[in-house]
Amino acid sequence: MSQPEAEDELQIRRAVAADADAVRALTRAAYAKWVPVIGREPMPMAADYDLAVREHRIDLLYAGGALVALIEMVDRGDDLLIENVAVAPDAQRRGHGQRLLAHAAALAAELGRPALRLYTNPQFTGNVDLYARAGFAVEREEPFKDGTVVHMHKPVRPERPALSS
Repeated sequence: MSQPEAEDELQIRRAVAADADAVRALTRAAYAKWVPVIGREPMPMAADYDLAVREHRIDLLYAGGALVALIEMVDRGDDLLIENVAVAPDAQRRGHGQRLLAHAAALAAELGRPALRLYTNPQFTGNVDLYARAGFAVEREEPFKDGTVVHMHKPVRPERPALSS
């Protein structure tokens, strides 16, 4: 079993157009385990990442120089939507997803957005619990394709500008 990466070896940077193939590959690898569970490819596996890198904010998490996780976010003005969190299969269970959720909360606060929102498939075992541990609450459930989608939200305290003297 490998050792967890030291905190100082982790870096987050924003994806650029040249990263679209790496984003696609990581996302497909991270979601592949769910195909037999839901009987189809999850939506992130079929997304157009050339377009997403241009239109959304995708931040990449590197550990020891290797891409291990990513978070895709959409600033919708009144909230920050987490469109996708993907962690490489061999890098799961090391806190990378939680780290990226905290990163999204900090970004939402910086942007002055009062909430984070995301959605997940309840058949993705453990996802609802993972998000709940990160402070998200179930907002609603609704039918989607041949299953259900769970919408979750987390209030965010916007950063206050420093008082001038």
